[in-house]
Amino acid sequence: MASGAARENGSAFVIGTRGSPLALAQAHETQRRLSEALGIAPERFALDVIKTSGDMIQDRALSEAGGKGLFTKEIDQAQLEGRVDITVHSGKDLPNDLPDGLVIAGFLPREDVRDALICKGGPEGPTSFADLAPGTIVGTASLRRQAMVRRLRPDLEVALLRGNVGTRLSKIEAGEYGATLLAMAGLNRLGLAHHASAALDIDDFLPAVAQGAIAIVVREADALAREAATAICDEETGIRLAAERAFLAVLDGSCRTPIAGHARIVGDRVHLKGLVLRPDGSEVVEGEGEAPLADAARLGAEVGADVKARLPAGIFG
Repeated sequence: MASGAARENGSAFVIGTRGSPLALAQAHETQRRLSEALGIAPERFALDVIKTSGDMIQDRALSEAGGKGLFTKEIDQAQLEGRVDITVHSGKDLPNDLPDGLVIAGFLPREDVRDALICKGGPEGPTSFADLAPGTIVGTASLRRQAMVRRLRPDLEVALLRGNVGTRLSKIEAGEYGATLLAMAGLNRLGLAHHASAALDIDDFLPAVAQGAIAIVVREADALAREAATAICDEETGIRLAAERAFLAVLDGSCRTPIAGHARIVGDRVHLKGLVLRPDGSEVVEGEGEAPLADAARLGAEVGADVKARLPAGIFG
């Protein structure tokens, strides 16, 4: 199975990943699934940890530094150069457009899509947004989460909080912030779900597009890697993400836009709900629809176009 520059070291495939604990957990899950699907020892799927611009910028929001591509640019380059064969990304960090020569092979089975509220005091502290005292400082770097907090509780204070999951949890514990929001999927993958004060209802707190999904990217011309990745990818997750990513693409969504979207499958149809918020949470435009599974991408584009047509001037600030 080994071929190409990245496989000359005896590995079946080389997997490219960021180095955060969550990214490594996702890479190890990919490694394990490939091992089981292909009957090859897991150690033959070597991991190549690549530092990205997004990892190095910690003093400001990504929206001020260039957007979500900051988490993929260096990994993309390593893949195009043949240094790595298969790359693993958080679905919500993946830009709408990949560089020429790279394609999404699919997505691993999706984890919990909900956002988690984490408060100082743990189990003894607040267990819902309603329990937070007025003026509580909620730390988050996500414009979507900032806008939704302001929409639900305009009496709370929102502040920038960057860093990996462990860093954010430690800052809550130290009392630097009264609360934060993290993806339940990440907490589950790291064995840290016990830190969640509450998992927020999807209808109240619509998740980011592709939240909870792990994307697998390969070189378009690498048939072996593509075949291997396809063996571990989940069809239902792929259908849901086709709708969500098409919705985001129509809106030209990036880290600069407070956008949320969530698709679910009921029987033989896919249902999609999406929304755009004004950054201060004062206004929201929602859209939803359903379609046959084969038309998931078309559904996402149509819901996106409907929302875009109804956006008031200046909603993105």
